[in-house]
Amino acid sequence: MKVVCTESSQILGARIADSLGAGLVDVKFTRFPDGELYLRTGPLDGETVIVGSVTSPEAFVQLVLLVDACDSSWNRLVVPYMGYARQDKRFQPGEPLSARAVAKVLSRGVAELFSVNIHDEGVLCHFEVPAVNLSLATDLGRYIGGMDLEHPLILAPDDGASAFAREVAAAGGWDSDHLDKTRLSGEEVRMAEKTIDASGRDVVIVDDIISTGGTISTAAGLLYQQGAKNVHAACVHGVLAGGAYARLRAAGVRDVACSDTCERGCSRYSAAQAIAAALRSC
Repeated sequence: MKVVCTESSQILGARIADSLGAGLVDVKFTRFPDGELYLRTGPLDGETVIVGSVTSPEAFVQLVLLVDACDSSWNRLVVPYMGYARQDKRFQPGEPLSARAVAKVLSRGVAELFSVNIHDEGVLCHFEVPAVNLSLATDLGRYIGGMDLEHPLILAPDDGASAFAREVAAAGGWDSDHLDKTRLSGEEVRMAEKTIDASGRDVVIVDDIISTGGTISTAAGLLYQQGAKNVHAACVHGVLAGGAYARLRAAGVRDVACSDTCERGCSRYSAAQAIAAALRSC
């Protein structure tokens, strides 16, 4: 078995290879004079694990090219972060189901696919090969356990992420809750913990994705007003678009942590062991 990865997942790809005890294939990435992407892999033989997060349109094209270059129906594809997965509904006539379109393309030339904390598991039905979604909630819980916080409150930013927060909290036997948003007027919104008072406590807001950081920034300010001791933010996929990291720190968030599904300076824990374990078991 060998592991080959795109530029967006080269650190995670190397860690997966180490966890599997597999060889890591060297890939040459460059461009044609007109800007089109070009790649060439080193020698491949037998089963290949292809690793590539869809963090941008360019990363998607590179992943499609890499799958085609590997050219074997025995290949297994790992898409740690699948961009476009949140665009799974039509809100207006003429819109594409982007999640479906991307899933169909990524199904070609591979035997099975693995994703990590995909935003909606319903998207898996669009793949034309067996698709497995892995959760890093326990891995995130272990990371939080090493932060030296005193009886932290694990807080989801909304009810939709509360199940994820409970799974993270279960890793350390901590309390979990979610923020409840109440509209007080046309311009005023109150955001507070649903059931557990955060006053005097270390709070860790957790979610599958931190994109722009707007909701967590607002929540952090309100939690401090309500007496929280410290507010931290942690997620699986650190998209961190539009200056999100700086926005969060400016709002008083003490620390921002993500996994290496999106390779960032604040990637503090790895998806490699969970992915390697899933590959071994299949």
